[in-house]
Amino acid sequence: MERERGRKIPVEEEKNWIESFLSGDKKVFDNIVMKYQDKVFNLCYRFLGDYEEAEECAQEVFIKVYNSLRKFKFRSSFSTWLYRITVNMCRNRLKTLKLQREKSRFSLDDPLNLQNGNLEREVGDESLAPLTIIERKEKERIIQEAINSLPPEFKTLIILRDIDDLSYEEITGITGLKAGTVKSRIARAREKLKEKLRGLI
Repeated sequence: MERERGRKIPVEEEKNWIESFLSGDKKVFDNIVMKYQDKVFNLCYRFLGDYEEAEECAQEVFIKVYNSLRKFKFRSSFSTWLYRITVNMCRNRLKTLKLQREKSRFSLDDPLNLQNGNLEREVGDESLAPLTIIERKEKERIIQEAINSLPPEFKTLIILRDIDDLSYEEITGITGLKAGTVKSRIARAREKLKEKLRGLI
């Protein structure tokens, strides 16, 4: 499901894009989107576990960035600021999805429709796939479910550190947590994941 990451862009060039945008050149925003769209999508997908939800959330992230870029003061790296917006957007979307699921449980209008639709798509997608692809997707599903079951404060850190491979310094900038707190929570989150995955993978 994950996309390839964009090519490496010099920080100075990125800064020039932002300054040009703030000076009125709105078209240069396309460069920012091209550089970060894959990273933002991958992060959204890891949080939400659904391709379409991740696509929609990633689009909302860039709309938010477009409308808020004047608030960026270069006090941190742009990527840190962007990741902070993405994480917050994903958390809010998860809360919204949770509320929607809870409401759907009380609906009397075809309550199983959504589940059946998802199941049919999965079976259809997998039916002609080689065994190795099926096994890999099954492992990914199990790991994703284990990550999703973590408390939010652990899930966020595991995704940023072990999935997106961000440094502890970058994570502290995104979350606002102290480095010691980040490290201890990641260690605890990894232990919880090991317990959940033991015997399954």
